[in-house]
Amino acid sequence: MKLTVATYNINSIRVRLPLLLRWLEAVHPDVVCLQETKVQDNDFPALELRKAGYDMAFCGQKSYNGVAILSRHLVRGARFGFDSEPKDRSRLITATVCGIGIVNSYVPQGRSPDHEMYTYKLAWLGRLRKHLEARFSPDEPLIWLGDFNIAPEPIDVYDPKRLSGHVCFNPQVTEALNEVKTWGLVDVFRKHVPDEGQYSFYDYRAKDGVERGTGWRVDHILATGTLAEKSSRAWIDVDLRTQEKPSDHVPVLATFEV
Repeated sequence: MKLTVATYNINSIRVRLPLLLRWLEAVHPDVVCLQETKVQDNDFPALELRKAGYDMAFCGQKSYNGVAILSRHLVRGARFGFDSEPKDRSRLITATVCGIGIVNSYVPQGRSPDHEMYTYKLAWLGRLRKHLEARFSPDEPLIWLGDFNIAPEPIDVYDPKRLSGHVCFNPQVTEALNEVKTWGLVDVFRKHVPDEGQYSFYDYRAKDGVERGTGWRVDHILATGTLAEKSSRAWIDVDLRTQEKPSDHVPVLATFEV
């Protein structure tokens, strides 16, 4: 069967619920991983999403962070955060859908290279690597996706020279990401789309960012090797960024033949 998965930093699910519901109806993705839902669990719009045909697991908090997995198939065995770090419950959710491990992450942004949150970001990625080692195998089907707050290569930012050294675009964060990838993960998007100008984030402060191409690719879909080989397509749905009340991110999608 075909399984289409998506990652989408929605930047407040309550604000963008109408947009999300229209998109779900139009695109029919099988699995959608959301970040920055920015809502406490008792206010999560579960009823509306169930009516749209989705099972789900979610963990959030007021005003910021928050992750969710929506699926047209049952979401099984959901776990939140790292076992030793309760405060990261609203940044990481792992579950199984159709026998495939799903790891949805909202990686810390880092603020600035001299800020403690930047050190925390690098350490967070190290803990994720250990989390994968403890709970999964690279020989099994697994997808890691989400807002990584990392543009790994110069091709992933609109102005690599000017933006060099940013907390989302520098050798340290790229190295930290690559260390996770060496566990056994393949960048599914780049497997299918090697082109320049492919971005998933357009800053609200940049006027006409989509038209001018002033974006970043910081939202990613990676998969273990055997599953990546079964991927047939990957793309970015930029159209949502041009609609009314958009998120500053857009969905990234990939289809697998499983």
